[in-house]
Amino acid sequence: MRHKGVNKEETRRKMVDAAGRGFRGHGYAGIGVDSLAKAAGVTSGAFYAHFGSKGGAFDVALAAGLDEVIEAVPRFQEENGLEWTRAFSDYYLGKPHRRDLNCGCAMASLTPDVIRAGANVHAAFEKRMTTIVELMAAGLAGNSEEDRRARAWAMLGALIGGLNVARAMKTSKVTDEVAEAIKAAAVKVAGRTRSRVR
Repeated sequence: MRHKGVNKEETRRKMVDAAGRGFRGHGYAGIGVDSLAKAAGVTSGAFYAHFGSKGGAFDVALAAGLDEVIEAVPRFQEENGLEWTRAFSDYYLGKPHRRDLNCGCAMASLTPDVIRAGANVHAAFEKRMTTIVELMAAGLAGNSEEDRRARAWAMLGALIGGLNVARAMKTSKVTDEVAEAIKAAAVKVAGRTRSRVR
């Protein structure tokens, strides 16, 4: 029984991972359930049984992708201290992250599909994005919580938009130029940081 449970959890993890990679790489309209199921190594029937629909798979993939960022922000803050905004920006607009669309950040890859989705998806997205901003704001120094949150939103918006613009360029020279400019702007708009995160 225990072995069966482990296999079921592993299968679920593979399906969530395949959905995340598929939607990030191709967009919601660019990939079907058959392809997602094949990537996960399961039948389309099993995929539907687990998620209920393609939309259900997207909801789970979006949540999992944003949860990755929720876990990453405190880690960057702990490991990099006062330099965490620079380290996070360097990672976010670094070449490996720019090139790996399938495993890239859900904030950049999936937001266009969220825009076209219904109110429930918007609400789930807003809830997690607000959590991300609160975590980022906790690592910024400033006179008021409102100021720190505003700077966190500005930094996050610059990074997400900058990643998409950099990825859309044809030549590596211009891609690098965009990435370097946005990294600098993100760090600048974030402003002063603090080493102790509450």
